[in-house]
Amino acid sequence: MRVLFVAAEVAPYSKTGGLADVAAALPAALSDLGQDMMVVTPLYDTIDQRSNPLHPVYEDIEVLVGDRRAAFSAWLAPDGRTWFIDLPELYHRGSIYTRDADEHLRFLLLTKAAFELCRRRDWSPDIAHANDWHTALVPLFLRSLYLGDRLFGDTRSVFTIHNLEYQGVFDGRIAPDLGLGNQVYLLHQEHLRQGHINFIEQAILYADLITTVSPTYAWEIQTPEMGAGLDALLRQRSHDIVGILNGIDTTVWSPETDRYLFAPYSSRDVAGKAHNKRALLLETGLEGESLPLVGIVTRLTAQKGIELLIRPLARLLEIDAIRFVGIGTGEKKYQDALLWLSHHFPGQAQFLPVYDERLAHLIEGGADLFVMPSRYEPSGLNQMYSLAYGTPPVVRKTGGLADTVHHYDPGTGDGNGFVFEHFSEEGLLWALGEALRVFPDRDKWRQLQHNGMAEDNSWERRAGDYLAAYQRVTGQAGP
Repeated sequence: MRVLFVAAEVAPYSKTGGLADVAAALPAALSDLGQDMMVVTPLYDTIDQRSNPLHPVYEDIEVLVGDRRAAFSAWLAPDGRTWFIDLPELYHRGSIYTRDADEHLRFLLLTKAAFELCRRRDWSPDIAHANDWHTALVPLFLRSLYLGDRLFGDTRSVFTIHNLEYQGVFDGRIAPDLGLGNQVYLLHQEHLRQGHINFIEQAILYADLITTVSPTYAWEIQTPEMGAGLDALLRQRSHDIVGILNGIDTTVWSPETDRYLFAPYSSRDVAGKAHNKRALLLETGLEGESLPLVGIVTRLTAQKGIELLIRPLARLLEIDAIRFVGIGTGEKKYQDALLWLSHHFPGQAQFLPVYDERLAHLIEGGADLFVMPSRYEPSGLNQMYSLAYGTPPVVRKTGGLADTVHHYDPGTGDGNGFVFEHFSEEGLLWALGEALRVFPDRDKWRQLQHNGMAEDNSWERRAGDYLAAYQRVTGQAGP
């Protein structure tokens, strides 16, 4: 099956969040299943080509954006499937995303360039897979601009919602830039009259299949509380919505082979985890090796529930029940709150306002617990890393966290973490208390760790679910 996969960011070349990881790992896993993948993304000036060499293949491919013609070049990564659209005037901005007035044009061009690159290669996709608002016009263009094109006549569209909060809403006056001409009626007319165009809304209207990044999130976005204003439209398409959990790249995230850890370990022998804890405590200036070490690696945004952390952690630190270590970047108010813990509890808590890949791995490998009190979490990856590393996660029951973490029952030995339901400090404190009650019992704790490490959250497993989704919309039979 030929799959055109279009995304605004692809790891390791460009990354701000989980989309980049998906856009790298999922096509790779599908390629391993024998699918012919073509990934298309921008060539930002922030991409380090010394570490990630690319080579030019095509020059001066023309694309029409509104009434303007632009010519782009196409570069190819060593993997042979990841293509980069080079147009310096749009993608050399010093960052992946901007607040510039032409932000819509940057990703409108990416979307059209993906089709034009297919034309240049004479490559006819069975599936065009778009991701988030940046490429959400792919389904609309298949129904309009490319409807009569011989290459795309049988192409079916799949649209993945990674985070519904970011919808790509622009002033309605950009409508001519879409180049729809007399097919402008295909846009949501009521909202156009109100003066705006919502890119994700168009994808929900026209995609052959809509996927989200966890089964629970697929249900949540159809509710008024979590639908971000699009719940009614999503309920109309409910039969065409499928929740597929993200996976993790086990070549990068495995305690047996992780190059950032001081000592490797496995579910068969977790002794190395204690060495990593000792190294983490030493590096961050913390004392108290016998106490449970609570870790966090996060973006500092309202989504992540940072405001729930401060008082419960402070209460446990005051009674010398835990140690805390964390890293993350984002909003200053959350950064300052976590830094307060460091200043108020020296030697007990350490928060560093950075993102450091090495430290992120060491926290997963060295912490005893990993906390994710998210307000909402479409999929989440860190809880899956934590399970793989024998670091039981403490999570709120939402989205992908609800699908992957199950509350541990000391009586039966079932479960792989600690789960609280209500978005409150009391709920988080209760879950942490449950963890602290189990921690002194070494046998139960080992069982809890083993339960998590036995989980298979690899992309190899998830890729089969996506392949089944592709076969559903194309009518191709599975193996």
